[in-house]
Amino acid sequence: MKLTYLGHSSVLIDTGEFTLIIDPFLTGNPVASAKADEIKADYVLLTHGHFDHIGDAEAIARANGATIIGIVELADFFKNKGLTTAGLNLGGSFVFPFGKLTLTPALHSSSVEIDGTNVYLGVAAGILLDLGGFVLYHAGDTALFSDLKLIGDRRQIDLAFLPIGDYFTMGPEDALLAAEWLHPKHVVPIHYNTFGLVAQDGAKFVDQLKHKNIIGHALKPGESLDTPSLDQ
Repeated sequence: MKLTYLGHSSVLIDTGEFTLIIDPFLTGNPVASAKADEIKADYVLLTHGHFDHIGDAEAIARANGATIIGIVELADFFKNKGLTTAGLNLGGSFVFPFGKLTLTPALHSSSVEIDGTNVYLGVAAGILLDLGGFVLYHAGDTALFSDLKLIGDRRQIDLAFLPIGDYFTMGPEDALLAAEWLHPKHVVPIHYNTFGLVAQDGAKFVDQLKHKNIIGHALKPGESLDTPSLDQ
């Protein structure tokens, strides 16, 4: 399995049989490592409705005949555009062809601006994926909250994608505590250095993870990890 960080919060997952993209924001993203029309995906997974997470969801889904998966109100937003969707709610799980997906709580907002008005798109979520025994957690945009302990206690997480940008999400200090509570084997920091407001030092964050016996990877947009390299 190959996991590629595309910049901001966008992650491309190639299981060998299926390709999934999480929170595609490539168009208008100054650090994106790919263009939307270059993406081949079977599924588009969304954590919430802000533009920097759903920006290219419609274009990628249409071009690939992909299914959009997210919280029910967000899924319905795209269903009303004629796209194929699957709308779950918090705590809900479903076994898709690629594996088991669970939507977990996240503390954040979720809306899209239409004609100058913010339209509510359901609650924000995290995404927990069991891909043939490899467990991946994408926290989406979230503040630190204590139920992250519950997520970590119930599942052995192999790889977690955690926001560290601050301002809109938790910053590095809170993300370190989140990592401690989740106790994953590996962590990739996301949602930082896209714009000035979320400028952070990913390498420093990864270095601090060592003190918690967690392996960190400050991936640059376009860099990848594969599951054999994560079997540590």
